[in-house]
Amino acid sequence: MAERLVSPVEEIRGYIDSLAEKVEEVKRKHSAILAAPNPDEKTKAELEELMTDIKKLANKVRSKLKSIQQTIEQEEGQNRSSADLRIRKTQHSTLSRKFVEVMSEYNATQSSYRERCKGRIQRQLEITGRNTTNEELESMLESDNPAIFTSGIIMDSNITQQAMNEIETRHNEIIKLENSIRELHDMFMDMAMLVESQGGLMNNIESNVRNAQEYVEKAKEDTKAAVKVQKTSKVGEMIDRIEYNVEHAVDYVERAVSDTKKAVKYQSKARRKKIMILICCVVLGIVIASTVGGVLA
Repeated sequence: MAERLVSPVEEIRGYIDSLAEKVEEVKRKHSAILAAPNPDEKTKAELEELMTDIKKLANKVRSKLKSIQQTIEQEEGQNRSSADLRIRKTQHSTLSRKFVEVMSEYNATQSSYRERCKGRIQRQLEITGRNTTNEELESMLESDNPAIFTSGIIMDSNITQQAMNEIETRHNEIIKLENSIRELHDMFMDMAMLVESQGGLMNNIESNVRNAQEYVEKAKEDTKAAVKVQKTSKVGEMIDRIEYNVEHAVDYVERAVSDTKKAVKYQSKARRKKIMILICCVVLGIVIASTVGGVLA
């Protein structure tokens, strides 16, 4: 069964790589368009074609990832558990994360381009003596009619045709961008939620293990200091601090263990976290033994 799934996985990986390349090409087109007051129609058409390709390809990847997810859920519902199923879950998780990373980059690229286009519009309006606040400009951008920008300055002899053309060009670019962002929003959120459900527990585990390690280190330092101190009052104070740090470390380890058990059903990487937790437990045992030894001494 593993061999049967190699082709779909490789196919999806290839699609995601292609998406990443197209996103980089979009960035180059953005830079080219922004560099020219009146971009040529060929460049704008190429950008629009790229955006259409990205939308189609992203929907295809989403559909294929959904199909794999449904198959996995069906087998889990039948209480099937095998190495093959675990491999497919790991592959699906990895591909989903990569897909969301690429689409996040695309979304950030579009948002950045929108802000740069908006900045160009604002500068052109300022040149004509028409100062606008950010709120006023956003309100203007919501209109599908570029004439809203030039209606109050069309008779101004200071405005050039080039400035008017750039304002209209940037406004049209923003309208296209916002339509593209809206079209991809639901798909992006759907995949992002899936990845978050897979990865959230892993982040909790890492945080709890890290906090446990910090408390263990504090306890070790106080234990060493307590051995050197002769006064009973000082030793008692340090022992209290050691117990406090050990208790907190144990608490974080227990949380990490609990989250690890939950995370096993999402991805096999949780096994490595378990090992880290076991190491923490061993260290805690050493700290506690050292503490007891120091007190007895």
